[in-house]
Parts: sequence; structure tokens; C-alpha cells
Amino acid sequence: MGTNGSTMLEPLRQGLPPIDPATVSSSASCALPPRYEAVRGARKFTRSTLDQWDLHDRFDDVALVVSELVTNALRHALPADAPHEDGQATAVRLHLMRWTGRLVCAVRDPSRQSPEARSGGEDFAAESGRGLFLVDSFSDSWGWHPLAGTLQGKVVWALFRLGSPE
Repeated sequence: MGTNGSTMLEPLRQGLPPIDPATVSSSASCALPPRYEAVRGARKFTRSTLDQWDLHDRFDDVALVVSELVTNALRHALPADAPHEDGQATAVRLHLMRWTGRLVCAVRDPSRQSPEARSGGEDFAAESGRGLFLVDSFSDSWGWHPLAGTLQGKVVWALFRLGSPE
């Protein structure tokens, strides 16, 4: 776990309302292992971070979105033959960044494939496939961005407004 969200800000700025990276008041991140049990760890990390930032009242919505983003990354972005670094499988990484009036949850994964929301219809009653619909419903906005340069993968983010706009 770390607290450096600055490497995430550049790709996040595309598609988000104007946010000055210098105004980030807090950020935290953690690497998650390529196992579905990591979703529970992501929720625990989110609770701890939001508690530190005195944002207890936002936990339910933020944790649901974090759970969906991490689940999608684990399910769709980590192939069985995922590249290894230092003997460990490439992990999904969760970043939480707070500004005065905004909170961004971002999940980085090694795939460049775009996330696809399932449209409503017969299949929509299925238990799986509704993750991005839930992200869209519980956050103020969301999007994704491929990582630039030599970095492989993408970032899928969700923005939550925290009271009055900055």
C-alpha cells in the first residue's frame, strides 16, 4: 500500500472535469493479487482510507463501485498467462484520490481492452454482467483510459462528488 497517486493523475485527467493535480488533498493506493479474494481486500482498504479521510458516509456507494471495478479487472483483464514481474503475477492496482469536492476511485489493470457495459435486455436479469451499470448508477461519472507510453494496460475510474463543486 502506498500513498502516491500522482502517477495516476495524467491518464485520469482525460475525460474528467478539470482537476488540478496540485490540489489533490489525499491519495492512497494498493496492489491487489490476481485472485477474487482481492475484492474483499479492496473493500477493506477502501473502508480504512475513507475512515482516515472522514468520509464514512460515502463508504457504501464507493465500496460497491470499487468491488465492481476490481471484479471486472480480475475477471476480464488478467489472462491466465499474465506477465510476471519479480516472480509475481501482474496485479490490479486500486487508487483512491480525494480533492476538496471530489473522490476518484481508479483501478489499473494490464489489459488495453475497453470495458463494455452490457445493455439492458433478457441477459440483464443474469447475476453477472451488470457491473458497469452499477458503477454508472452509483457514481457521478466514470470512464477509462489506456495507459500512455511504455506502460501497458488501462485505468477505469469512477468519480464521486463530495458536496459543493471545487
